[in-house]
Amino acid sequence: MEQQRTEATESLLVRQGNDNLVYNEENGGLGDGGSVAVSDVTTILGLSTFVAACISFGSGCAVGYSSPTESSIVEDLGLSVAEFSVFGSILSIGALLGSAVSGKITDLLGRKLTMWILNLFYIGGWLAIAFTKSPWLLDLGRLSLGFTIGTFTYLMPVYISEITTKSVRGRFSVIPSLTFGWGISFMYVVGSFVSWRTLALIATIPGLLQLLPLFFIPESPRWVAKVGRDKELEDVLLCLRGNKADIFNEAAEIKDYVESLKSFSKEGILEIFQKKLLLE
Repeated sequence: MEQQRTEATESLLVRQGNDNLVYNEENGGLGDGGSVAVSDVTTILGLSTFVAACISFGSGCAVGYSSPTESSIVEDLGLSVAEFSVFGSILSIGALLGSAVSGKITDLLGRKLTMWILNLFYIGGWLAIAFTKSPWLLDLGRLSLGFTIGTFTYLMPVYISEITTKSVRGRFSVIPSLTFGWGISFMYVVGSFVSWRTLALIATIPGLLQLLPLFFIPESPRWVAKVGRDKELEDVLLCLRGNKADIFNEAAEIKDYVESLKSFSKEGILEIFQKKLLLE
C-alpha cells in the first residue's frame, strides 16, 4: 500500500509539471517545496454548493406550488376537486419513483450527469404546467417534478458530503435543507400576487441558474475513484482544493475507502442479522 501511495504521488507531481513540489518519505506526503495546505473553501466548491442550493430551492418551490394556486387552477382549467387532488398528490408518487432509482442512477451515470438530466426534467415539468391546457399535461409536469425531487433528495446530500472536507462538511450539508424551506416559503409569498402560470415560469429560474455553473463544477471525487478513474481523481481534488494544494492524503483516503467498500460483500451486510447478534 505504501509503495502504491508513493507511485501515485510521483505520478501526480509529474503530471502537474511543478518542480517545486517535492515528495517527502518521512511524513508520507508532499513536502513544503511549493505545496500548500488544502483549502476548505474554494471558488469551485462554492459554485458547486450554489448548484446544490438552487436544486434544493427548486424542490421546495415544487412542494409549495399547489397550495397558493389551487383555486385559480381549478377555475381556469375547470378541474373537479378529485382532479386537483390527483395533481397535488402525484408529486409524491413521482418522488417515490425517483427515490427508488436514485441510488442506481447516480452510481451509474455519476453525480454531475445525473444533475444535468434531472435539471431538464425539472425545467420541462414547470413548462408543462405553465403552458398546459389539459389536466393530463398538468399531471405529467407535476409527476416530472416529483421524480426530480425524489432523486435530488438523495443526490444532493451525497454530492455535498463527497466534495467537502471534514472540517466544513456539516456546515455545507445544512445549506440544501435551508434553501428547500426557503423555496416553499417563496411559493406561498409570491403565489399570492401572480397567476399560477406565471408562478410556474418563475419556478424555472432555479433550474436555469444551474445551467451555466454545471459546465464548471467537478464530478464527485469519490465517484470518480469508484469507477477507477484515478488520474481524474487527482484533477478533481486539485480543482476543489486549489491548484497547489497537497491532496495526496485525501486521495489516498478516498482510494482506501473505495477499496474497503468493494470488499464489503452482501454477506458482510447480512452478518448483522445473525441470530446470536440479535439475541445479545
